[in-house]
Amino acid sequence: MELGESIEQAIIREVKEETGFEVEVLKCIGIYTDPEHIIAYSDGEVRQQFSICFECRIIGGELSISSESYEVQFFTVEETKQLAMHPAQRVRIQDYLQHQEKAFIR
Repeated sequence: MELGESIEQAIIREVKEETGFEVEVLKCIGIYTDPEHIIAYSDGEVRQQFSICFECRIIGGELSISSESYEVQFFTVEETKQLAMHPAQRVRIQDYLQHQEKAFIR
C-alpha cells in the first residue's frame, strides 16, 4: 500500500500495474499468514507470507505484463489443477471456489 491509500485503492492500483486490468473490488476472500511459509525473491528480498485475497471484476483495460511478471494468462478451474504452484496458492483458489459470504482467516 502507498501512503494515504485505502485497501480498495491499493487493490485497484496493484491489479492495474501487474495485469493491465481495471477492476471493481467485490469482496474479501481471505486473510492468509503462515510463519513457516517464507518467500525468497530473486532480488534477495525475503519475507514471511502474508496476503489478503479479494474477488474482483474486470471492468476495463487490457491484459499485459509488468516488471513484476513475465507471463500473465487465464486458466479454467480444471486447468489450475494441473499447474505447479505452492500449496498456499492452491488453498486460496479453493477458498474462492467455495463462494462463502464470510472471509477465511488462515
